[in-house]
Amino acid sequence: MDTQTRHALKQDKLVQATQTSVDWFQENRSTVIRACIAAFICLAIVIGALVVYSKRSAAADLAFGEAMDTYNAPLAQPGQQTAPGERTFPTAAARAKLANQQFEQLANQYGLFRAGKTGRYFAGLTAMDLGKSGPAETDLQKVADTHDAPLASLAKLALANLYQQSNRDSQAVVLYKQLIAKPTSTVPAEAAQLQLAGLYEKTNPAEANKIYAQLKSSKSAAGQIAAQKLGQK
Repeated sequence: MDTQTRHALKQDKLVQATQTSVDWFQENRSTVIRACIAAFICLAIVIGALVVYSKRSAAADLAFGEAMDTYNAPLAQPGQQTAPGERTFPTAAARAKLANQQFEQLANQYGLFRAGKTGRYFAGLTAMDLGKSGPAETDLQKVADTHDAPLASLAKLALANLYQQSNRDSQAVVLYKQLIAKPTSTVPAEAAQLQLAGLYEKTNPAEANKIYAQLKSSKSAAGQIAAQKLGQK
């Protein structure tokens, strides 16, 4: 078979394949069009969802920043002038009240975002500052139950403190032991051990001394604190 014949056969096959594709499209035109429309709609939905998520995430971060500004705002000092534009509060209670409102609103509106979850934690802290143990426990427990280990451990630590304040030492001990067993970057095991030893100083001095003795050899700040505690006895 010469070169010209082979070229002619290839051309015929190409024409035949093209015609077959055209015929198939004509027969399935409505199906193809519907599939294309469906794909376009799905793409539009995905893009729209990403845009909405991005906007809500930015709004959550902004709201968190505003709440933290309130939380960290200085208290007004008699006879001391404040810088232009600086916000101050007459009392710690007044500051905590507004911060708590802001954090609660943030957590309720943006609970699916990191800023909202962190806001829930601070809502619990500010509720504690206001002496509202019930709302504080509710908020902190919600955070403690999340899968965000660093944030959850902070909530457990605050919750244990709340339990101690309300004479529920046994519940506080459970949380401290959980934190010791599963330390995180935000609550190292030694930090939880110090808290547990501090609780035991009143209820079980021997156990407190045992924990301090374990920590004494550590070169960390916890070791220094433990050594001081043992030196005072």
